[in-house]
Amino acid sequence: MAILVSPGVHVSEVDLTTSTPAVSTSTGAIAGSFKWGPANTAVLISSEVQLANTFGAPDGNTANAFFTAASFLAYSNSLYVARANSAGSNNATSNGTGELIKNEHDYFVGSVYNSLAGQTGNPFTARYPGAMGNSLSVYVWANAAVWTANTSNTADPLYPYASLFDYAPGTSPSVLSKTGYACNDELHILVVDTYGAFSGTANTILEKYQSISRLADATAPDGSNNYYKNVLFNKSSYVYWTGVPSSNVVHWGANTAVVNSNSFFTSDASPNVASLSAGADGHASDGDLSYAYNVFADKEAIDISLLMGADSDATVSQQVVQIATDRIDSVAFVSPPLANTLGTGGDSSGPAQQIVNYFQGLNAYSSYAVADSGWKYMYDKYNDVYRWVPLNGDIAGLCAYTDNVKDPWWSPAGLQRGSIKNVIKLAFNPNQASRDLLYKNGVNPVVSFPGQGTILYGDKTMQNRPSAFDRINVRRLFIVLEKTISQAAQSSLFEINDEFTQSQFVALVDPFLRTVQGRRGIYAYKIVCDDSNNTPAVVDANQFVGDIYIQPARSINFIQLNFVATRTGVNFSEVVGQF
Repeated sequence: MAILVSPGVHVSEVDLTTSTPAVSTSTGAIAGSFKWGPANTAVLISSEVQLANTFGAPDGNTANAFFTAASFLAYSNSLYVARANSAGSNNATSNGTGELIKNEHDYFVGSVYNSLAGQTGNPFTARYPGAMGNSLSVYVWANAAVWTANTSNTADPLYPYASLFDYAPGTSPSVLSKTGYACNDELHILVVDTYGAFSGTANTILEKYQSISRLADATAPDGSNNYYKNVLFNKSSYVYWTGVPSSNVVHWGANTAVVNSNSFFTSDASPNVASLSAGADGHASDGDLSYAYNVFADKEAIDISLLMGADSDATVSQQVVQIATDRIDSVAFVSPPLANTLGTGGDSSGPAQQIVNYFQGLNAYSSYAVADSGWKYMYDKYNDVYRWVPLNGDIAGLCAYTDNVKDPWWSPAGLQRGSIKNVIKLAFNPNQASRDLLYKNGVNPVVSFPGQGTILYGDKTMQNRPSAFDRINVRRLFIVLEKTISQAAQSSLFEINDEFTQSQFVALVDPFLRTVQGRRGIYAYKIVCDDSNNTPAVVDANQFVGDIYIQPARSINFIQLNFVATRTGVNFSEVVGQF
C-alpha cells in the first residue's frame, strides 16, 4: 500500500479479474487479381455482394481469385482481400495520360495530395487502377448561372443531372456566417458511370456532392470539413481530386475570403465535365502476387487464421505456406494446378500421381498448410458462363463453418461438416485407389458421391511425418490454445515472478482448458508453473515459464465394421472379442 505521511484513509483497487480472451479463428485472407479496388492493402469483406462492389465483378482474368474468395464467403462472413497491383496497370485520369495510385496511402502520403503539387490539367483521377475507371465522368457546377441555365429547360441534355440539386451553387453558409462575404465558393459535383462498368447501366449517377466548398477551412452544417478535395478523399469510392489549385492561399480572413481559382472552376456557359480515360488493368506477375500476400505476413498488424492460395503457381503457393508457417497462428490452403487435376500436367501418370508430384515439388511440408485434390466447375452469374475454380477457398470455408457449428478442434471433413457448395462437377473425382495415393502423400481428396454431394474426404495437414499435428483439427486446436493463452499471459509481463504470480497464471489458464476439454477438444491436460520450472536461474534471468501438457482429441479416419454370423442359439457373450 502507499505510505501515508499524515493521518488519512487510503483506498486502492486490485484487479484480479483477468480472463482468457476470445480469439479469432474464422477470419480468412486472400490476395489476387481483381478489376477494381485498393491494391496492396487488406480490405475486410463480409459478403459476395460487398466483394463485387469493392473489387469489381469478375472477368476472364480475375475469375479464379474472385470465385475463390466468393467460395469462402459462402461459408463465412469475414475475409481480408488484398488486390495485387498488376504490372502495367493505371488509374484513369481526366487528362488522358493515366497515373498509378495504388491505394489511399499512396494518394495521401504522396505529392498528389499536396494541394500545390498535383497534376496540371488533370483535376480528377479514378480512385483505383483499372480499365473500369474509363467509365467515369465527373460533372462540376461552379456558378449559379450555369446551373440555372441547365435547370430552366427540360429539353437541355444536362437538365436530368443539374435538376438533382436543390439549388444553385453560391456561398457556403459557414462562410457567410463568419465573414459576411459572398465569395461563391460552393460546388455541385456528380460522379457518373458513363458506360455502365460499375452499375451495369450507362449514365448511372454513382455519387452526388451538393454545396461542397473551394475553401480549405469551410465547414459543413455537421461541423465536418467541407473542402472539396477532402470531401472526395473521405467519401468518394470512385475519384480523387488531383489537380493543381491556384497558388493563392485558400482560406477566409477576418472580413474576406480567397477562393481557389483553379481554371477548372470557371464561369463558362456549361458545367465542366471531366471524362476519365487511360485506365489499364495490367497483368499480375508472381512478384505482384507475392507483394500482395506480404500484406498478411505480420501477425501483429493483421489478425487472420485461414490463408487461401487461390490459383497461385508453385512459387506463390510456397510463399503462402511459408507465411502461415512463420505466423504460427494461421493455416494455408493450396490447390494443385488445373492441368494436373485434368491429367494434362505434362506426363501420362494420371491426375492422382500428377497432383502428388506437384505438392512434393513444392517441398512445403508444414503442419500449417493443407492441400486439396482439385478444382470445381461452377456457374459465373456475372458473365453467364461456367468456370473452373480451385477448391482451397471451399476447404478454408469449411474450417470457418466448422468453427461456427462446432469448434476449431473438430474436423472439417466428412458428411457432417465437409459438404462443398456450388459444384457442378469436379475436374478430378478420385476413386478409392486414387484416394489412397493422395492421402498417404498428405493430399486431402474431394469426392462427389451419388446422392451425398461433394465432400471433403480427408483432414490431413501437409506435415510429412507421423504426428498429432498431421491432422487439421489438432493443428487448429493448438493454434487456438497458443493464441489464447499467449494473449492472456501478457497480463503477467512485468509482474513479480513469485508463487502468487505463478498461481495466478495457473488459475487463469485452467478454466479455459477445462472448457476446451468439456467441449471435446482435449482428452487431458496438465499445467505446471511453480518453482520446479521457474528455478532461481530462470527468475534471475527475468523469465517466466509455464509448461502446458495437452492430450489432443483425435478425429476418426478409419472405421472397421465386423459383421459376424452365428448359429441359432449361440450366446453372444461367448463369441464377442474373438474376431
